[in-house]
This record gives sequence, C-alpha cells and structure tokens, in this order.
Amino acid sequence: MDRPDFEPYDNVGRTAEQIAASYTGTATRDDLRRWSRRDSKEFLAQHPLPGTPPPALDPGPYIAALAAARTPAEVSAVTQHLLDAVFPTVREVSHLLVDIARWGGRHRSAAPDSPPKMLMTAASRCLDALALADQADIRVLRDEYDPVPKPPQPGTESAPGLPPSPPASPPASAPHRPATRHTP
Repeated sequence: MDRPDFEPYDNVGRTAEQIAASYTGTATRDDLRRWSRRDSKEFLAQHPLPGTPPPALDPGPYIAALAAARTPAEVSAVTQHLLDAVFPTVREVSHLLVDIARWGGRHRSAAPDSPPKMLMTAASRCLDALALADQADIRVLRDEYDPVPKPPQPGTESAPGLPPSPPASPPASAPHRPATRHTP
C-alpha cells in the first residue's frame, strides 16, 4: 500500500496505530476519515450539513438541583427532567442510525457483526441507556414508597379478617428424611 503520508521506516512523530498499520499494510482510522472527507467534498457542497454540534445541554441546573436534593423524590425529579430533556435528541439519533443502517438495503440478510447490524445495535443501545436510567429511578422510588413487605416474625398474630399465619417451619438444622416405601 502506497503511503504518501510518511517515509518508510521513519517512526518519528507517528502514533502506535500508524506504526502498527504500516506493518500490517492497513489504513489507520485517521487515514480512512481523511480519504472519506476528500471523496465527499463535492457531495457536502451540494448537501451542506451543520459543521458544529447543536447547542449542548447545560448541565449546571441539573448539577445544582442534584446537590440540593435531600430525598429520593427530589433526585427522581432531577432524573426525570434530565431524561425528558435528552430523549427527543437521543430518539432522533437512534432513528438516523437506523436510516444509515438501512441505506441501500445493506441491512437485509447482513451478518450479525456487519456494519449495518452494528448500526442497528447502536441505535437500540442509545435508547436502552435512557430506559435503564428510568428503570433505576423507578427502583429507587419503589424502595422508598413501596418496599417489599418484610416476612412476619414467628409468633405474631395475623391482622383481623385474614387467615392465620401458616405454622412455623421446622428448624433448618433438623434432618429431613424422605418417606420410604416398603415393598412386599
């Protein structure tokens, strides 16, 4: 592979990736990106895309509110406001990744580790992150407001109107002997 970017055997100023790529005869990530930018200049002139990222979410109010939170309900309020704020953007990113994966029908009958399937997985996982955060928030609220009932202590009476508690089980240290069958 012809390498116009550097002289053979000159490792000065090269990254470990560039050195490894020179031994294997493969392109580096930077090479691939540079070549892609070069080959897509005309396309981007016809279809301009934003050159700078959209305005970022200001984390200040969330950090301040989290620092002031004293209860699980207050932490949940911060969590839910954050998730609500980022969900529309993450959903659009997910949809765009799916569209990229489906471009040209490449996703049909593609191998599981192929780029289209990787893009589909990435689209799903970015939404999974929000779902997991919401699930964690609900678990915190459930622990706070609806904890799992503790088992009744032996010898306590059941509430009126309820059937009596089952008898206490034998101690765990007592040996258990299965019933034996006697055959004639």
